[in-house]
Amino acid sequence: MPGFAQATELPAWAKLQEHHQDLGRNIVLKDYFKKDPQRFEKFTRTFKNSADNSETLFDFSKNFITEETLQLLIQLAKEAKLEQLRDDMFAGEKINFTEKRAVYHVALRNVSNDPMKVDGQSVVEGVNEVLEHMKEFSNQVRSGEWKGYTGKKINTIINIGIGGSDLGPVMVSEALKPYGDPNLKLHFVSNIDGTHIAEALKDSDPETSLFLIASKTFTTAETTTNANTAKQWFLETAKENAHIAKHFVALSTNESEVTKFGIDKKNMFGFSDWVGGRYSVWSAIGLSVALYIGYDNFHQFLAGAHAMDKHFKETPLEQNIPVIGGLLSVWYSDFFGAQTHLVSPFDQYLHRFPAYLQQLSMESNGKAITRSGDYVKYTTGPILFGEPATNAQHSFYQLLHQGTKLIPTDFILAAESHNPVQNNKHQKMLASNFFAQAEALMVGKTPDEVKAEGAPEELTPHKTFLGNRPTTSILAQKITPGTLGALIVYYEHLTFTEGAVWNINSFDQWGVELGKVLAKKIQAELEQAGESTAHDSSTSGLINAFKKKAGI
Repeated sequence: MPGFAQATELPAWAKLQEHHQDLGRNIVLKDYFKKDPQRFEKFTRTFKNSADNSETLFDFSKNFITEETLQLLIQLAKEAKLEQLRDDMFAGEKINFTEKRAVYHVALRNVSNDPMKVDGQSVVEGVNEVLEHMKEFSNQVRSGEWKGYTGKKINTIINIGIGGSDLGPVMVSEALKPYGDPNLKLHFVSNIDGTHIAEALKDSDPETSLFLIASKTFTTAETTTNANTAKQWFLETAKENAHIAKHFVALSTNESEVTKFGIDKKNMFGFSDWVGGRYSVWSAIGLSVALYIGYDNFHQFLAGAHAMDKHFKETPLEQNIPVIGGLLSVWYSDFFGAQTHLVSPFDQYLHRFPAYLQQLSMESNGKAITRSGDYVKYTTGPILFGEPATNAQHSFYQLLHQGTKLIPTDFILAAESHNPVQNNKHQKMLASNFFAQAEALMVGKTPDEVKAEGAPEELTPHKTFLGNRPTTSILAQKITPGTLGALIVYYEHLTFTEGAVWNINSFDQWGVELGKVLAKKIQAELEQAGESTAHDSSTSGLINAFKKKAGI
């Protein structure tokens, strides 16, 4: 795409380099708080969510920033044409230029029905039609109006997909489990390892199970293989192909393949090619979520996402919460040499949230080529990882506190628990850890403080914490469908901001293709007897060892 530059060529980049040298690597966060009692107020932003009338606090004050830092980062975003790219996305322009596609997942959650077009054609009516179909179907299944082939009510949903068709629905259904129908069992099958489908089927009854086959093309190898295994299992009991229509639906656009499988075309839920897999939970791919939590809650989930979209689209950059989050990521990656980003939710229901964000971040910005086709001159795409606290603080937090690596960290907590057991004792303990971890990472513990506690001289260095580790604290009221929708979109637009500054296309994923192509070739070899010699000695040696062990 013409008109965009390497980030290092932007005037603000050089200014940020000078600013980084002035700040030095000896920036001391706890001293900044002592010098400026207003620091918390200056660097905290509050998101007001119209979906559920809640407020979520984003505290950026424990980061390596001053007012000048933020000003220069905002200047960098403007020079990188972030606002133009953002506006082009919301206008349906084909900013995914390598695939000549619009990037329009924002249209999927356009609950206010704002005009939205691609190639001059409104997409609002099509999106609403699919949502209405999802509403009708989910209501039928949940009420028992939709019955299996023997007349029994559906009580098990098995979603078969991979990538975004799995990670999104499984994360959201886990996060919103308090809103789920307790009489519905959910299984998510993605791995081609036969164990995954076998374990799901072991816990299911053909008469009461509903399979959602999530594949836009209905040709994804892993998904269709698992789907055919499920179909074979089902027909062992049901016998007649005609019964498939009551137990299998397709989240797909390939009518010929869907009907060939045996699924009634009326039970197809489509979505457009401007919906990327990692952004598809807002589409028909979210049908399992709508079935589980009910359509009204699913709609609130979309509404919360839409509220954050409006914030990102309309709020000045200085106050724009996802923009600040994205610029901080660039700041740490390219000026402080940070290679990772930790997201640690203090919420057990969010236990799949970091895994979901891994795909969002690393598939989007794991790129080394700019929009003009040149190799980047800087680091892109942090390695995102995470686990729920407080488990995580008893495992890898050791590295955060006393390791040699800089790991910018996001902590997430809801003030209200869905399970306020023992007079809310658990939630108070959880919250105390949320506050303490961020504070401890910032302030550390000096050798003098260790000695004052009576530690022996030889243990003093081992019990010293350097501190000065940056964190962002996100404090929600409660993880409702609307709050979760907004939180996901915060990270979507944070990722968008990173990609805009790094001048990369955050919306293609060519990097996942090569392994798939080679796997198909090797699979054909595994079907044949005899030794493989078609690869390097390591690959051929491994293939031959596998054949021997597997008796092929």
